[in-house]
Amino acid sequence: MDSKNTIAAIALSSAVIVLWALFFVPEKSTVNQNIVEKEKIEQSGDAPSLEQKETQITISRDDALKQSERIQFENENIIGSISLKGASIDDLTFKNYKVTLDNEKRVTLLGPRNIKEGYLIDSGFVTSDKNVDVPNSDTIWSIEGNNKLTDGSPIKLSWSNEQGLKFEKIISLDDKYLFTVKQKIINESNNQYDFYSYGQIIRNEIPEIIDFLILHEGLIATLDDELIEEDYDDIQEKKFTKVANKGWLGISDKYWITSLIPPKDKEFKTTFDYKNKFRANFISTDPLALNEKSSIEEELQIIVAAKRVDVIDGYAEKLNIDKFDLVIDWGFLYFITKPLFYGIDYFFKLLGNYGLAIIAITICIRLVFFPLANFSFKSMAKMKVLQPEMVRLKELHKNDKMKLQQEMMALYKKEKVNPMSGCLPILVQIPVFFALYKVLFVTIEMRQMPFYGWIYDLSERDPTSIFNIFGLLPYDVPSFLVIGAWPVAMGVSMWVQQKLNPAPTDPMQAKIFAFFPLFLTVILAPFPSGLVIYWTVNNILTMAQQVFIMRRTTVKTTT
Repeated sequence: MDSKNTIAAIALSSAVIVLWALFFVPEKSTVNQNIVEKEKIEQSGDAPSLEQKETQITISRDDALKQSERIQFENENIIGSISLKGASIDDLTFKNYKVTLDNEKRVTLLGPRNIKEGYLIDSGFVTSDKNVDVPNSDTIWSIEGNNKLTDGSPIKLSWSNEQGLKFEKIISLDDKYLFTVKQKIINESNNQYDFYSYGQIIRNEIPEIIDFLILHEGLIATLDDELIEEDYDDIQEKKFTKVANKGWLGISDKYWITSLIPPKDKEFKTTFDYKNKFRANFISTDPLALNEKSSIEEELQIIVAAKRVDVIDGYAEKLNIDKFDLVIDWGFLYFITKPLFYGIDYFFKLLGNYGLAIIAITICIRLVFFPLANFSFKSMAKMKVLQPEMVRLKELHKNDKMKLQQEMMALYKKEKVNPMSGCLPILVQIPVFFALYKVLFVTIEMRQMPFYGWIYDLSERDPTSIFNIFGLLPYDVPSFLVIGAWPVAMGVSMWVQQKLNPAPTDPMQAKIFAFFPLFLTVILAPFPSGLVIYWTVNNILTMAQQVFIMRRTTVKTTT
């Protein structure tokens, strides 16, 4: 068997296997919701637990929002409210992101604790002294002064207990997604206390997730330079706890992040756990001493954001948040994926369309790998010219396999042909292909971005189908038969490109190779249309390069 054909077949087969394994892995089994309640949160030194009893009742979102007085907040990007009961941020909607293209409803992320989709953030102080009353989820806070939170007007909340302690929160909002909470306790008594600051994110249920191997959705943190990613079902089975000196924590969705940044330069303990609800929290490990007739204060940041790269990177730099850019799941090909995004984003700003930006970056990628592809295509062109001689040798030595291999190797050596070089373009393109898929899959910048014609969202599949002649026939087809115009164009370009390569002399190999364009057309049809556009344009550029090289390649052989 020709070694070139063997290697090419192995390379293509491996590519398909990897693609299938990465993008079409079976969904995980349904998580058992009836997991036995876990042990109480581990203590760190004398730090108290954040446990508190809550009465769970399920009501509608509108009813839940009416249960307590609220402070409204709004800027150019978000709108919502803070409940004076518990002083929780539990109502937030993104003003600039629609749920679907054909619906004006905006994406709502946070919700009150008593609804099924309850998702909220709270913060404060706790103490190990059980005789001291501290605010909890049932505490009714008072508003002092300004009664609406905007990017130019902070709000102040307060609550006093009967031991002479006054708790205050000053909450400010920037023009994007950052809440800054300054927490303060004023001691008007003659007693001394120790308090620990904390922050926590509570989510009642697992949201609708994609459950792809290449995307993490769940609890996330970077603690002392270590990235922590815990799936929802992992936390239901076993809680996670770690003490750190720096970092951040949160809950990550595909396009949205809810995160806490603990006070700087102070040790804290992070815990991810599940007790009828998911919790991601931190608590300081060293107490703040509150002396008589004095006060203490602490500051933390809360970021509830759409995962725009410029926004996330901007907060990471401005607030000096360690590895905060990892809230976007760039994956293990980070060193390719993130620069690839910046390249696409540059061309988008230049051309005004992400589809054109993908085509532009495809051309750049071809230019970068031009020397390597040139070497490969020259070798493949020579192989194609050598086909008649190879057929002659196979016929001449058909009964002596050893002699045939020797003559073939002698021919390759004489003509300076490397039969393995044909695999190089495929091997080079695989990591770039994966990285581009990752960019299209995880970046919100690509979400609901149109190309031209029938492509309204480059992050979704081509909506047309060859089985109703791309919409010309008046009926819909099942989702598994939705093979759009761009996937068909990709398959055709792949088939034409295949014809430019040396044909396998083995009949079985020839059939396998002939089947690959159709197979990959079906496999890639559900992929983001932006990725299929990249692959199609890449095929066309590859063919142009091959044709140019073949016309300039000649080989002299002797019989």
